[in-house]
Amino acid sequence: MNRRRGKGVELPTLAVTAIVYGGWIALTAVHALIPWPLLMLAGGWIVAWHGSLQHEVIHGHPTGRRRIDDAIGSVPLSLWLPYRVYRRSHLAHHGSPAITDPLQDPESRYLRDHRGFLRQVARLQSTLAGQMIAGPPIVITRFLAGEARRAWRHPRAAMADWMPHLLGVALILAWLDHVGLGWGRYLAMFVYPGTALSLLRSYAEHRAELTTPGRAASIESRGALALLFLNNNLHVAHHERPLLPWYRLPAYHRAHRRRFSLAGSRRYAGYREIARRFLFAAHDDPVHPGYRPAAP
Repeated sequence: MNRRRGKGVELPTLAVTAIVYGGWIALTAVHALIPWPLLMLAGGWIVAWHGSLQHEVIHGHPTGRRRIDDAIGSVPLSLWLPYRVYRRSHLAHHGSPAITDPLQDPESRYLRDHRGFLRQVARLQSTLAGQMIAGPPIVITRFLAGEARRAWRHPRAAMADWMPHLLGVALILAWLDHVGLGWGRYLAMFVYPGTALSLLRSYAEHRAELTTPGRAASIESRGALALLFLNNNLHVAHHERPLLPWYRLPAYHRAHRRRFSLAGSRRYAGYREIARRFLFAAHDDPVHPGYRPAAP
């Protein structure tokens, strides 16, 4: 079971909800008064934080009542990712018998083919610098291309996902027009940096290995980034207890930290260590080990 059902309202998550949406409204309303570097930082932060909130909502927070939770999470601040598609994909990721396998995990970043253009694109994303700089347009383009193929094969199913999303996008764009924030500037100041920050979180959270195909990592970041990611950086703990709310994950992680290490889960001291080790070095081969050519 990957989704919590009604067991009371979680006030910390409601507080994050109010801050995210209130902050987004305030930030877009006064955007003209904010220097662009600060706007890019704040706009990216809000969009990435909203993505973390959507992740909590998918797992049944803050109310455990699906209609209410979905209403909280379905506002498309990122513009490009329909909530229904994300929800279905993420729950399938948690239910996969072989997380990271590109045939069994819809959120796998690994490839099956060791040749061709997609391998070169994946190699670009294998470093942290490439992931954060080139990753946003690559991820968005790949996702939209996949959705276009799905719409061709299954138009009714795709329409059921995209129509509510496009209605939400229309409302977002109407608000942006009202406050004089052009969609191009919004993409540059909010969506691009927000997607880059989200890709920072996901960069090292999984590593494919044949002995433990679902291996997740713990990035023991504290403070601002932990709050931004709603502690989803403690990914081993999240996968073991996906129904735990974000504010209880650190205590669970501390209580089971030694067991996680003994089980072979990767642990990083924080994102400074990730940057030091992988800023310009590949975290892993982009081809899943189960599909790599045998050594001669």
